[in-house]
Amino acid sequence: MIRRRALAALLLGLGVAAPAAAQTTPLQLSADDQALVSQVEAYLNDQKGLSANFLQVAWDGSTRTGKAWLQRPGRMRFQYDPPDPALLVAGFGTLVYHDPSVNQTSYIPLNSTPLGILLAEHVNLTSSNTVITGIQRLPGEDDITLIRKDKPGQGTLTLVFGTNPLQLRQWVVTDAQGKQTRVSLYDILPGGPYPDSLFTFEAHAPQPSGG
Repeated sequence: MIRRRALAALLLGLGVAAPAAAQTTPLQLSADDQALVSQVEAYLNDQKGLSANFLQVAWDGSTRTGKAWLQRPGRMRFQYDPPDPALLVAGFGTLVYHDPSVNQTSYIPLNSTPLGILLAEHVNLTSSNTVITGIQRLPGEDDITLIRKDKPGQGTLTLVFGTNPLQLRQWVVTDAQGKQTRVSLYDILPGGPYPDSLFTFEAHAPQPSGG
């Protein structure tokens, strides 16, 4: 049960490790960096909804797969492939993690998670509560690393974007102990608006399977 909770927590950057000092010094953005951040913000704010398959790789090398739906503002659903019964649903300001295999349901304020940054009504990566601590450019890829200034002990969130065209492909959550969980999106399709029921947790409701 602890391992499942840790995997789910790292998927959304919930900070399961004990708080530790994190790098909170903002990166001094060059003109090129500023241009990239502006481009990424415009792209994210243009993404109202999408569905995708995902691959989650934990720090111990274990993998899980499933289907994801994201809709701004504030809604997401991560449904794991059978036989994994776990479910993550965010909507109406609350993140719900449900694992029927251990009869456990947890409720967490969405805005307390780093990925709440992505689901904000208006994405601003340089807001008063968000610190960009690193930008890395690789062939065909741009990475932006962030922390929440008010919760540095939760670790960092790195957003990985493919280039040409710009597209969110992956995020990496690194906890305060340096453990990383990577979530890669593929077969991404724009969509929405999706029904409210997709982002509402009901313990005995049937699970959707559509795109």
